[in-house]
Amino acid sequence: MMIRIKRYGLILLFMWLGVETHAVEIKKKLLYDRHTLSDTYKYGKQERRFQWDKISAFLDSLVTFQERNDGYGVLRNYKNQNGEAPLTEKYMTNKYKQIRDTFGVNRYQGIPLYSLGNVKVPFRYGRDGAYVSVISDSADYFQIIPATFGGVWHVPKKYMKLIGPLSIKKVIFVDRTNQNIATLEQDGATWLVRSMNPITTGANRPPYQQPTPPGIYFIQKKLSEMLFLKDGSAEEGGFAPYAIRFTGGAYLHGVPVNYPHNELIEFSWSLGTTPRSHMCVRNATSHAKFMYDWAEVEKTLVIVFD
Repeated sequence: MMIRIKRYGLILLFMWLGVETHAVEIKKKLLYDRHTLSDTYKYGKQERRFQWDKISAFLDSLVTFQERNDGYGVLRNYKNQNGEAPLTEKYMTNKYKQIRDTFGVNRYQGIPLYSLGNVKVPFRYGRDGAYVSVISDSADYFQIIPATFGGVWHVPKKYMKLIGPLSIKKVIFVDRTNQNIATLEQDGATWLVRSMNPITTGANRPPYQQPTPPGIYFIQKKLSEMLFLKDGSAEEGGFAPYAIRFTGGAYLHGVPVNYPHNELIEFSWSLGTTPRSHMCVRNATSHAKFMYDWAEVEKTLVIVFD
């Protein structure tokens, strides 16, 4: 089945480019065919769908972005391992004492981004795992353009890893509105759909549950088992199988297994319903295993959108 999509003007990625884009060709050629959803489907009284128009626009702009830039990088500050980011010029503190910039990005695991005219105080934070292009570098800073929101920024070198030049061939799309996921792989001028499945994204129930943050991220790490703690405790609560980390503590993974049980669970009734995860993206376990084997670290993008 061939899908031909017109340009989707409202959410075109990398609007700062100011260039005309064209529809990409998307073709279904599944490598994983369990729990597969249709293009449109029912959830209760709602009609849900795969937003191929938006996915096409993302892919189209991604190709343009890669053609215009030679060097790429990934922002990194998982668990503040590169140092707590300095406070921004303006920031907010919620009742849980979490500090955020005015764009809603947490200071914890955040990356300080400085405007070109001021490298003393950061203007905003970037997210861990974010995909950026590299314009230039000096002794202390990289000059970058983030793929998600554009603009030219200085970032201290310790918060970024150089990746490129690189041609992205594999992209995972996480749709928070419709609670579905699609994996796509480039084959010449065509993008092939490799899987179409239900998911559960993060819920907005602080302090323990947080929404899966929208953005464009590199896959950073894979774990066959990702251990998790019980909320508000240092006690291990279980593990999530076939976990793929893309930003902060957010992973793509299979159905969680709660201790004392240790056998894998293939499917959960909650998949494809409403957000209820802890920032992560839950999948059927066999689909998580497919992505674990198929996706490549620092070569595959995860795009989270509404």
